[in-house]
Amino acid sequence: MKTEQMPQSNLPEKGPEYKGDNLLAKIAMFFAKIAEKWLPDAFVFAVLLTVITFLGGMFITSSSPFEMMTHWGDGMWSLLTFTAQIITTFIMSYALALTKPVARGLEKVANLCKTPNTAIIVVTFSALVASLISWAFGLVVAGIMAKLVAKKVHDVDYRVLVAAGYSGFVIWEGGLSSSPALFVATEGHNFQEMVGLIPTSTTLFSTINIIIVCVVFFTLPFVMKLIHPKKKEDRFIIDQQLLQEEVEEVQEEKRNTLNDKLDRSRSIVMIGGLLGLVYLVNHFYTNGFSLDLNTVNLIFLTFVLLLYGNVKELGSGLKKASGSVGQFALQYPFYAGIMGMMTASGLAIWISNVFADIATSKTLPVFTFFAAGILNMFVPSGGGQWAIQAPIFLPAAMELGVDPAKIVLAVAWGDAWTNMIQPFWALPLLAIAGLKIRDIMGFTVITLLYTGIIISAVFLFLG
Repeated sequence: MKTEQMPQSNLPEKGPEYKGDNLLAKIAMFFAKIAEKWLPDAFVFAVLLTVITFLGGMFITSSSPFEMMTHWGDGMWSLLTFTAQIITTFIMSYALALTKPVARGLEKVANLCKTPNTAIIVVTFSALVASLISWAFGLVVAGIMAKLVAKKVHDVDYRVLVAAGYSGFVIWEGGLSSSPALFVATEGHNFQEMVGLIPTSTTLFSTINIIIVCVVFFTLPFVMKLIHPKKKEDRFIIDQQLLQEEVEEVQEEKRNTLNDKLDRSRSIVMIGGLLGLVYLVNHFYTNGFSLDLNTVNLIFLTFVLLLYGNVKELGSGLKKASGSVGQFALQYPFYAGIMGMMTASGLAIWISNVFADIATSKTLPVFTFFAAGILNMFVPSGGGQWAIQAPIFLPAAMELGVDPAKIVLAVAWGDAWTNMIQPFWALPLLAIAGLKIRDIMGFTVITLLYTGIIISAVFLFLG
């Protein structure tokens, strides 16, 4: 798949005043210009966060430079298992999206788009639906749908289209792959003695979560539509050649040998798929609706095996899917190092305590949400954040008489919320879409502001 970056010389050269646009579109363009000029590459962003954390640990927690360096090195490889799980999740999700049944379904949805407005709405809705199923599936669908729709609606601003897709990712922690919610619903979790098992009926299927999900789901696509530039001369129109897929033409001699027949046999992939399906049925029958990253990965792998026609098709799909995960392998050790410094130095505890100490029973959930949003900039992992914040906010919740399930949701939504200005999770989507982080993040600031108001209000009045 081509991943050429968008030529910056083709961007509109106007200032922040876009005549004919509404106020929201003008604000979005203002932030877009700032991001275009000042936002560095995602890896540079990770290094800068490393420096900020290093200095913060020194000056706030009085840790020595040698201690901070040690915390960084000790933490750098602490998330190798999690990194492998995340990479597997993304590859399997991408491979699933490339199967013929799913690809045809996405193509049919893309055919609904006739105008820039419908393009923005459809891409955002598609990403929202997919993100409720799985965070990785949401990112993959967002990138693929943006490219498909841009091929059909040639006058849509491609930056806004891709930003709309990434904005749909904001909902993922309210869906079926929510890390904190699944963690506390699993037998033997670290805080079970304190709060017991917290079932998903009191987190993901609670009134608070359902309200947030519904409001964001049914309004965000129309918010994103509003930020699309009204005038064509203010839009970035992607070169259609950059949207075309690279087609590998491999000339193979079709032989009638046993190994060639096995490579082209549907039975081989079906055996693996049926084995996974039987295991999953037994797992859910025995354990109820219990999900973790390994189970989610097995679900995706099972459907990948069931939907691909043969081993050759499967290999081609996995090859294309794996081409977008290099940045994960590069950057996740740095974020693991940041997490090591944040936790070992006590900096993460200090940040959480700042909010916990001033909270009341009414404001604790919303302050937990804000703390999670800040920590997510340094630890972009729902599970990692929960491990840091739970020891502080769960005891505070027990002392103030706040339902621990609300703390779980607050951490989850805080983690998802600031992903809109944290470039790490946008990397695979951008690799599919062929853009840089600076091309979309000015627009996703609007998503950050809008969803921040909604989520804060719900936690404040219902928390």
